[in-house]
Formats: sequence, structure tokens, C-alpha cells
Amino acid sequence: MGDLQKIVREQIDVLRPDKKSIESILKISKDFISKIEDQIRKLKVNADVFIGGSFAKNTQLKSGNYDVDVFVRFDWKYESLSNILEKIIVPVAKSLKMRIEKVHGSRDYFRVLIQNTPGYFEVIPVMRIKKPQEERNVTDLTYFHGPYVKKRISGLEDQVRVAKQFLIAQEVYGAETYVRGFSGYSIELLILKYKSFVKMLRELVKVTSDKRIVIDLAKYYPNTKEVFIQLNEAKIHSPIILIDPTYKERNALAALSQETFSKFQESAKSFLKNPNAKFFERKNIDINAVKTKYKGKYDFAAIHLDTNKQPGDIAGTKLKKFFDMLLRELNNYFVVKENYFRYNGGTRSVAYIVGKAKKEIVRIGPPVIMKHAVTHFKTRHAITFIKNKHIHARMKVAVSLKAYLDSWAKATKHKMKQMYIENIKIED
Repeated sequence: MGDLQKIVREQIDVLRPDKKSIESILKISKDFISKIEDQIRKLKVNADVFIGGSFAKNTQLKSGNYDVDVFVRFDWKYESLSNILEKIIVPVAKSLKMRIEKVHGSRDYFRVLIQNTPGYFEVIPVMRIKKPQEERNVTDLTYFHGPYVKKRISGLEDQVRVAKQFLIAQEVYGAETYVRGFSGYSIELLILKYKSFVKMLRELVKVTSDKRIVIDLAKYYPNTKEVFIQLNEAKIHSPIILIDPTYKERNALAALSQETFSKFQESAKSFLKNPNAKFFERKNIDINAVKTKYKGKYDFAAIHLDTNKQPGDIAGTKLKKFFDMLLRELNNYFVVKENYFRYNGGTRSVAYIVGKAKKEIVRIGPPVIMKHAVTHFKTRHAITFIKNKHIHARMKVAVSLKAYLDSWAKATKHKMKQMYIENIKIED
């Protein structure tokens, strides 16, 4: 127990930003926002500006490249928020000699790189709504999240930091489709619930698929049963149902998949059993170690995928979707012992698969009444049998993992193009 708490304290010291850097970023942010407000007035746009995200709540991690979320909140009457924001932000960035990038998403936003300072702004358009139920996009809810957390998080900021870093290192941080993990806001809510990172881990490792938990900080619902009755079915599939305290009809962990949560639980159990600072460090993929571990027992294949979509959530999602399709296809012919996928930004992902061919597979043929088709089926398969009025064939999979993937990739070129995959490289 002593070692566990000691490691957590040491991580807090490492992760807490230095005051001077934060003050510098906030000063630049104030000037930046002032320029945006000037441009808003000049264009006579009905909008206001606020800082959101971790900077608004003082839960940011120490970094060599701070990002500040700046939200421009537009009146309800506007439609094309991203287009209006572009007319505001481009002149501002130009006047400050800052480089600007347009980022595509459910609503396009802008990344503005801060000169001579390790950081950047992400300027995001949102709708000015009075009630969460009026949201047109999930980012519209940010305005309510910040004040709720900021009012209650005092004294727990470091617990949020250490929780975030643990989840980042274990590759389960982020609600993006290619991660389907914990968002920053959900982590803050979990720390508000459990009051400490360690308590959060201890409670969440107890969750099972048949014993999910409901966390309702605002006590909107009288009991768990009522949550399952009232919430939309699509919002209650996650392993944890975390009722958004600012919006009773929203599950703040709806994006969390069982696969990601299981990965988190495995890491949490290991950390609690054997506390070590390495759990807070992003892992390097040691391909040779994986090969050595399975040598002589399973085949190994490293896979590099490239997409032509924009770096970020879009590219990561396209790459993960294609990799998942590959795995589903592979499972028909191989026993997959282990697989790994990582997207680090840009347009490329790295992955590997460990598996071995099944001893045999059964292919279902045509109904026995289709005599011509049955005859043709028999000419293509040596071992056949009848079951459920269909002819079946037993087939051996006499091919290595890499050979199969090479063949599959060639046969899937059209599908790759449809899924925005430019290239696939397979190595053993």
C-alpha cells in the first residue's frame, strides 16, 4: 500500500504543470481571445468566447506542447458555424502571425499554432444553447461541463491528472471511434465520484459484464432500474453508465466499448497488484519480443496501413475500421492469439497479429436439390458431406498467416479504395 501511494505521489509531482508555463499560456490566451472578440464585433456577429477543456478546470497535464480549447459560442440563428468562424479566426491568426490549420470533423474547427511558445489553440464553434436538450452537436454541451467540474474539483486536480496519464499510457484515453475509451470529462466525473485515482481503479476493476454499474452524481434517478427504463437503448450498452450531471438523458461514457474497458481493467489489476511507474509511460512496441514469445507456436505478421483521409479522428477511425474488418475475415480461417493496433496521428497506423491456421474449416454449399450446383461444388472440394439439406465441405487451411494476408490484400484492393485505405504493407 505504501509503495502504491508513493508511486502515485511521485507521478503527481511529474504531471503537475509548472506555474510559470501556465501563466504564460493564459496570458497569450487572454490576448488571443481579445483579438477574436474584436473581430466578432467588427463583423457584427452575435457570439461570445470562452476557454474550455482542462485549462478551464486546471486539470491539464504538464506538457511540452500545451493545447488550449477556445470555444466560440454562436447565437441559435446561425447555421454554418464553421464558415462564420473561419471569417473570424483567419484574420486574427494573420494579424498575430500565427499559422492556422483547418481540421475536419462533425463541425470543422481550427488549430492555431502559438509562436515561440510550446502550444496551440483549438478554436471550436459551438451553438449558444440555454438547455442541454437543445444541443445540435455534442460540443455544444461543453459550456455546461466546465462550470460543473470547476465548482467541485478543487483539491482533486492532481487525482485527475494521474488518472488521465494512466489511461493515456494504457491506450484507453479518448472517446474517438478508433479508441472508444474514456473522455477527459468522464475521468473528471469519475474522480468526483471516487475522490481518488486509486479508489477509482479499485472500484472499476469489480465491474463485470453481468454486473454493470450506474453512476448518477446528480441523483437524477431514484434507482438503477429507472435509468434503464428512461435512457435510450443506444446509450446504455457501455460497461459503465455515467449519467452526465448536467444532462440527465446523456451517458458520458456511452462511447466506451467492452473491448477497451477490458483492456483498462487488465492494466488496472496489474498496477494494483504490482505498482510501478512504468504503468504511466506509453509503451514502445517491441516487435522482436512478441515474435520471440510466440516463435514455433504461432505465426506473426506486422501490418502498416495508410489512409488518404485527414489526420486525427477521421484518419484514425478509417484505419481502425479497416483493421477490424481484416480481423473479422481472418477469424474465419485462423485462430487469432493476439492482435494490436495503434494510431499515433498522421495518416498511418501500425498493427500486428499473432495467430495460426485452423486445422480445418467447414464451408456450406448449395442445397442438395440444386444437383448441378452440388456437382460443381464436389469438383472443387475433396471432402464433402450432407447436413441440414445442404452440401458441406471440410477444408484444410494450409497457408501461413503472411501468405494469407498478402493474398487477401490483393483481393481486397477495391474494398480498400472504398474505405479510403491507400496502402497496406505486411511483414513477417
